[in-house]
Amino acid sequence: MASKVPRHIAIILDGNRRYARKLGLKPWLGHEYGVKKLEQLLEWCRELGVKEVTLYCFSAENFKRAKTEIDYLFGLFWREFEKMKQGRGIFKDKVKVNVIGRTNMFSKKMQKAMLEAMQKTRKNKALLVNFAMAYGGRQEIIDAFKRILKNLKKTTPNKINEKLITDNLYLKSEPDLVIRPGGEMRTSNFLTWQSVYSEFIFINKLWPEFTKDDLISCIEEFNKRERRFGE
Repeated sequence: MASKVPRHIAIILDGNRRYARKLGLKPWLGHEYGVKKLEQLLEWCRELGVKEVTLYCFSAENFKRAKTEIDYLFGLFWREFEKMKQGRGIFKDKVKVNVIGRTNMFSKKMQKAMLEAMQKTRKNKALLVNFAMAYGGRQEIIDAFKRILKNLKKTTPNKINEKLITDNLYLKSEPDLVIRPGGEMRTSNFLTWQSVYSEFIFINKLWPEFTKDDLISCIEEFNKRERRFGE
């Protein structure tokens, strides 16, 4: 196992639909396999000593997908947030849930489930998990500036700095490592501000095919890299 485990790992959960097609299933059914893999991932991260995970679950652009898939996905989301709220499995006393993004785009029922999941798990300390829902990196920066303009009594250019912007983002922390399964070589509007000095690893396996050994390999690769932070 690698000598140094990243404190914060972010993952773009890509490849569920392609995985379902490989199995001869309807594309949206792949999300069920993705959810099962997610539960395993959280256990692996906790075992390895990762302290924070940010997961790109549903982008703001994903609302453009077919209604059949959207309805299926939202059913899965609601079920999983209910599980978190009830403190089942790893959410009982280990994982703290946080939801980031334009959550007001979801139904009141879904928003309530998200809020209750966060409230129920707020005292858990083993692992913080940020679920990026209706999320977009550019949208996050836009919303941050809206909050800044709303809160500043008198807006002047010299009051705008990196700390002020960071303080108004959905997510204040920055990932050490960003992993993207699925074979795509792009960031897809994920953590646009926070990932400027993150190490990126792109792998060809689809998300439901991701294993604990893959996670360990990513951490080992992370350890080989020299992080200079612009110096």
